[in-house]
Amino acid sequence: MKIVRPVILILIVQTCCVALSQAQSPSMIGKWKVEITFPSGDNRSLRFDAQDAGKGSLLLVDPRSDHWEPAKPSEAKWTQGAGKSITFSGAVEFPLGNVGRDPGTLVFTGKFETESLIVGEVEFSPLVGDRPSKSGTFKASRVAEGQ
Repeated sequence: MKIVRPVILILIVQTCCVALSQAQSPSMIGKWKVEITFPSGDNRSLRFDAQDAGKGSLLLVDPRSDHWEPAKPSEAKWTQGAGKSITFSGAVEFPLGNVGRDPGTLVFTGKFETESLIVGEVEFSPLVGDRPSKSGTFKASRVAEGQ
């Protein structure tokens, strides 16, 4: 009986530690490669750099932007909700052929599928003109250190 009590206590402690480690949400902090797909077949690529305190930056990584000066990072923000939900947003200027840019705001709402993959929906709200927002889907993959 004296041996059984310590063994039971060790098993209880181990079970609690495993449960606590599984309950923690994945960390958003880091660099993410974001692929957007709109229903029209229009695809866009961005880099999201998530920093402490819900701050970050978005950078358009799109070959079409080479017609103009290189894209510059814009300020972004992010929040991590209950469970594995995540929201991040920021300003972006999508190139329009070789004639101009389409400025607007992107809002991403998704969930961690794994520690290195977020999937969800995105909405682009144009800042110029009287056009409706357009929605699509996104996939964000964590970028390994040094890339």
